Amino acid sequence: MNTAPPEIRAQEATVSHIEITPSILYFGTPVVLLSTENQDGSFNLAPISSAWALGQTVVIGLGRDGQTAHNLGSRPDLVISLPAPAQWPAVERLAPLTGRSPVPSTKPKGCRYEPAKFAAAGLTSEPSHLVRPPRVAECPIQLEARAERVRPDTSGGFVIVEAVVRKVHADSRVVVPGTDHIDPAAWSPLIYNFRHYFGLGPELGHSYRTQTPRGSD
Repeated sequence: MNTAPPEIRAQEATVSHIEITPSILYFGTPVVLLSTENQDGSFNLAPISSAWALGQTVVIGLGRDGQTAHNLGSRPDLVISLPAPAQWPAVERLAPLTGRSPVPSTKPKGCRYEPAKFAAAGLTSEPSHLVRPPRVAECPIQLEARAERVRPDTSGGFVIVEAVVRKVHADSRVVVPGTDHIDPAAWSPLIYNFRHYFGLGPELGHSYRTQTPRGSD
């Protein structure tokens, strides 16, 4: 029995599906910037569009041949910095760059080697407290973490990283005063939606598990 409100049932009745074969499945995922340590002690910065959190663990999908995957295989410390929507141009400046030289053949056409990625993106490095890779100073949320497991995916073309977060830094403007809670009304992630950048729209509601309720439902 469909117990949805009448207006929702009316919308559902008009849905007509077709079969498609999309080249990508980025159906609205947050963008993160990963800082890792290169073999020579310098640092790499890379934009990633496949990341999600499970408790204090962040699961990340990486290209197998990228510098980030190469670094985490032997130097597991990293920083996961979360940009705000307005910072999408800096993310896009990083997108065609790689820290690998020569450029792997698996990289998209137009990708070029760039060792100084912070400068190329117009971003500022900021020292971390527990790990060697730096934070991205401009990002409102920064997670110092360690990759506890790095393994290939089933296709062999990607690497799956399970990173345990050790310390969280947040811009005070996105924190509920006097608490350890991110204010969901003040914080908006940068969303990668089928290779286009978006922010969040107005709040629609909240989970029954929220610890930061606003107003009455």
